[in-house]
Amino acid sequence: MNSNFQHNQSAHCESGVASNLLKHHGLNLSEPLVFGIGSGLFFGHMPFLKVNGIPATTYRIFPGLIFARLCKRLGIEMTKQTYRSESKAMDHLDKILEQGMPVGLLTSVYYLPYLPEALRFHFNAHNIVVFGKQNGKYLVSDPIMETITEIDREDLQRARFAKGALAPNGRMYYPTFVPKEVDLKKPIVESIKKTAVDMTTIPVPLFGIRGQRYLAKRVAQYPIKMDKRKAALFLGNIVRMQEEIGTGGAGFRFIFAAYLQEASTILNQPWLHDISKEVTETGDRWRDFAYDAARICKDRAVTGENYQKLSEMMLECANREEIIFNKLKKISLT
Repeated sequence: MNSNFQHNQSAHCESGVASNLLKHHGLNLSEPLVFGIGSGLFFGHMPFLKVNGIPATTYRIFPGLIFARLCKRLGIEMTKQTYRSESKAMDHLDKILEQGMPVGLLTSVYYLPYLPEALRFHFNAHNIVVFGKQNGKYLVSDPIMETITEIDREDLQRARFAKGALAPNGRMYYPTFVPKEVDLKKPIVESIKKTAVDMTTIPVPLFGIRGQRYLAKRVAQYPIKMDKRKAALFLGNIVRMQEEIGTGGAGFRFIFAAYLQEASTILNQPWLHDISKEVTETGDRWRDFAYDAARICKDRAVTGENYQKLSEMMLECANREEIIFNKLKKISLT
């Protein structure tokens, strides 16, 4: 057992795992700093990428990019690997654990038996830390759990090699060099500017603010172009991606708001603190959208007016975020 590893519960799996791994190596970064410096906030609606037959919606950048961007900006060296052989992947994990090195793993939520059954569905981009073995079981620090837990070899292997969209292919990663001290000012400015630019300038109408408006228009058309059941399924998936998958749209906004508060202090730029309040208010509005959408799905009270209201709420969020990120694009070190 690696007794030196400290488990900390977090809001989001990738930023939580990154924060816990870096703290283990002596670099104490909060989850908001990890998420923010990794430029984690994003939006995309991708009709070409299906999850359980329904177009995917994301409120964050694609899995793995938060940690990758964080490492690049802070000079952290990372080893990461995927596998074809399931047995070799498990043997390599054992070898690294024997060296006392905690590792990050990409897994499927569905095959993690320690999670409550209500949370176990087919989503293949959940990050966990495995930091040792005890009585033949792997010791797991799962960011969404209050305490450490454990899993046997067969279940962990199944979770690492689940099939379907975003198949993890046994992905394992761990830091090999972590600076003890870093100057956060330049990475913070770079990361905020990157997030702001991505949200406002990508010309493809599926991403950023354009993506939000694109999806809002489609939501208004759901009860017109689909039967009641299908419309509810499509709407329900937007809510699931917002509120259950990796923290969700509102949750990511709250983490980003906390990041702006920390950035305001580090950069000595009080205006960032003011914008953090605007981000929090927008997160509240995204949560209102999720609440109303879930109620429609549950009651099956599908009418054009209900979906039109949801479309207008999403457009309001898009308008709010366009103003926020156009302000943030102007950030500089001075």
